[in-house]
Amino acid sequence: MLHYAVVFFVIALIAAVFGFGGIAAGAMGIAKILFFVFIILAIIAFVVGRGRR
Repeated sequence: MLHYAVVFFVIALIAAVFGFGGIAAGAMGIAKILFFVFIILAIIAFVVGRGRR
């Protein structure tokens, strides 16, 4: 999931360089959402993994 967040971030950067503001904003929004979902899932996995020991 972190991979997809980075991919959308790169797409947003490329779109911003070429002047496509709407596409860049959309890709950046998707990248932010995926990044926060990744962080939440990573924290949950860490807590669950620590609880099983």
